[in-house]
Amino acid sequence: MGIKVLHIVHCIDTEGPLSESITDTFARLKSIFNITLDPTLNNLRLLQQKKVSLNGQEDAVATCFAPNLLEYNHDWNAITLMLDEILSSEFRANYPDDFNGFWTYSWHCVDHMGFDSNPRHKDYGYGKIFRFYKYKLKQTKSNQDELNWHFHPLSLLKNPLACATSYTNSYNQLNNILCRRIIEDNWFPTVNRPGFHAERPDSHAFLEQWIPFDYANQSGFESDGQLDIASGRYGDWRRAPKTWRGYHPSHDDYQVEGACRRKIFRCLNIGTRTRLINELHVNEAFLEAKLKGSAILAFANHDYRDMRNDIDKIYRLITNARNKFPEVSIKFSGAEEAAISITAANINLKPKLNIAISDFTLYVEVIGGEIFGPQPYLAIKTLNGEFYHDNFDVSVPKRVFTYTFDESTIPLNLIGLIGVASAGKHGDFAVETLNLQNS
Repeated sequence: MGIKVLHIVHCIDTEGPLSESITDTFARLKSIFNITLDPTLNNLRLLQQKKVSLNGQEDAVATCFAPNLLEYNHDWNAITLMLDEILSSEFRANYPDDFNGFWTYSWHCVDHMGFDSNPRHKDYGYGKIFRFYKYKLKQTKSNQDELNWHFHPLSLLKNPLACATSYTNSYNQLNNILCRRIIEDNWFPTVNRPGFHAERPDSHAFLEQWIPFDYANQSGFESDGQLDIASGRYGDWRRAPKTWRGYHPSHDDYQVEGACRRKIFRCLNIGTRTRLINELHVNEAFLEAKLKGSAILAFANHDYRDMRNDIDKIYRLITNARNKFPEVSIKFSGAEEAAISITAANINLKPKLNIAISDFTLYVEVIGGEIFGPQPYLAIKTLNGEFYHDNFDVSVPKRVFTYTFDESTIPLNLIGLIGVASAGKHGDFAVETLNLQNS
């Protein structure tokens, strides 16, 4: 059967610096557990040591507010200090695989946009996090790492502290980010990590149009005593398959197998308060790789906490399981790299687009490979700096597309830049742009 491979994929919900005052910590205590205490360091230590009677909630509260979970990287200097170590060849070399490779990261970058205030002092604005990591990976020659996609929907009231799930309520923000990724950064996503681990029918439909790989499935858990995420609120994966090889979801239910294009992979947590990966899960992944020939053991945490101890802990779990499955080789992989490897080996992946304007019509032709969804993604930047996304007209399904600039859309004389992008059916992406100011 050949070499049996377990890909190790470390996804990071990459959100930049985060701060939380002790007053805000105790406000979370009230919000999650309905417990009111004076916001003092002494009371916090008592909660962490389970020395306050909480009617059976002592363990869950201590887990939620554990000291390591409150030690945030509160500015870019703190994150840089962490990255300078974990991106170094010396650090990576402490964690070798069986293919002369070392620890690898998949940085799923978010944009903090659209909310009305910023009490956690996040780096607000388009591209701040994506561009920081793009520069940092280049600076450290971290060529094995990947930059991927992460998106947080806005809450109904644009509360910056709220967890929301609706893409429908966030399309302006979502499309603005994607348009700018295409036009300004020449980039398009192929791998998703959902904000708050949550998908719903609207985000399911959106992802199915554009992004082929989705590290979202957190099956195997209820709430772990964390009341704010109980009963499937936010990341509801209670009915999803427990496979470590991914599955194609159903059109009407993202938690069951079906005939959709994209593939959803299981991805549990490290370094947080719930759905933590453990020895059982690691053994499951090794066994599936042994029986099926390959699998992906994926886990996620955040860059606003120090990841060094988390990496060491998960590597020890992997090493212990490895001794039980000597026929399985481990390989550190990026999220896209691993997904491609087990879904589309030896396939010419990269799509190629040709775009041109004749009169007032944009023509787009797929001249190489195959696009992932039913149409490419159209991004428009006007001369006054506004961004728009719209649908194409389809001339030849999956191959030829047109878009007319007129009074029913946007007149061509108001356009500065046009971008067209698509993920490939089996991974990779294509981006083409036209600068009308130079034409």
